[in-house]
Amino acid sequence: MTSALGEPADGPTADTPEYDIARPARCPLDPAPAMRARQAEGPLVRVRLWDGSTPWLVTGHDAHRAVLSDPRVSVDPFQPGAPKLSPGEAAATEHLLKQNKRSTGTSFIMLDDPEHARLRRMATSAFTIKRVEAIRRPTQRIVDDVLDRLLDGPRPTDLVEAFALPVPSLVISELLGVPYDDHDFFQSNSKALINRDTPAEERRAAQQRLADYLDGLLGEKLAHPREDLLSGLAGRVKAGELSREEATEMGVLMLFAGHETTANMITLGTLALLRHPDQLALLRDSEDPRLIAGAVDELLRYLTITHGGLRRVALEDIEIAGQVIRAGEGIIPVNETANRDPSVFPDPDRLDLTRDARRHVTFGFGVHQCLGQPLARMELQVVYPTLLRRIPTLALATELDRIPFKHDGFVYGAYELPVTW
Repeated sequence: MTSALGEPADGPTADTPEYDIARPARCPLDPAPAMRARQAEGPLVRVRLWDGSTPWLVTGHDAHRAVLSDPRVSVDPFQPGAPKLSPGEAAATEHLLKQNKRSTGTSFIMLDDPEHARLRRMATSAFTIKRVEAIRRPTQRIVDDVLDRLLDGPRPTDLVEAFALPVPSLVISELLGVPYDDHDFFQSNSKALINRDTPAEERRAAQQRLADYLDGLLGEKLAHPREDLLSGLAGRVKAGELSREEATEMGVLMLFAGHETTANMITLGTLALLRHPDQLALLRDSEDPRLIAGAVDELLRYLTITHGGLRRVALEDIEIAGQVIRAGEGIIPVNETANRDPSVFPDPDRLDLTRDARRHVTFGFGVHQCLGQPLARMELQVVYPTLLRRIPTLALATELDRIPFKHDGFVYGAYELPVTW
């Protein structure tokens, strides 16, 4: 509701609740209790950040999609009023502004159209469904090879190190043309970037190390192109369609996003299935590609590893869910509450692999939705059934409350997952 003057009827006050994304210890796969409490208040409410700012929290599914598809809403972190979810994030942005460098090192995902659309087009062809399906068989071989090594190793073992990280790292390395032998380097630096509490200086150093590494590889591809994505970007640099810096940043983004997010989905998806043996059996025993694809979407909805919310800012006054968001006001659309909206997903806290979960927003929505979602879906469609069929006695080797979850990251997951069989 709005007042006669168009001002939000429930604007920020001293009682505006704090932004809190801590997931519950007893149910760590569910959204934060504070986020659910805000959702109960309405699809669009105010919260208070660490710096005292009071952006709009978008908790409802329809409002979430409306915000992310509105061209009057910006993703640019340098826009006045854009929310910063941690001191480290704010310091990193301020540092770049002082250098007069309006780039975050994350390529097009933090740019608005038309520049976003120009850069995104350069990578779209690598992630079409047709191109992704062409690497399904090689992905199956990678999964089987990694499982062979896991089964030959000790029990119990850490599923993260033995399986969840190697599989997507190998897939994205092969796709990009990055030597897998360097995986420890790019994984350690990715961890620094994804942790919201990483100090600004450490974040910049990790970003620079990755940029230098990808720039070196890009130089090799410029001289000796091959059949890989980095060589394709190098070709666009030669043609004058991309600058070398733009191509490097795009490579960093794809390397980072291509292994970190999928690794966390493999880890948490396996944990969720182990905690729901009836659903595990359904997926393990099915040969139906449609059921498997639907099961992956339901796991993506249920887990929503991109937790804590996206960051946006209104460029003009807009009305969403009966509230007026003024130009310059920050907006935080929350994926995990949108995916647990009972008006769209009945009984949303239940994991149901037969549910039609295709309207989930785990990959975002609108022009900025995740470019690599066909690749992520394909990998998960291969990973889960193969893992469950080849290790039918797979079981947790620890108690739930002893699993170290990534409450401190922009991407939710577990640092380790001890399993046995």
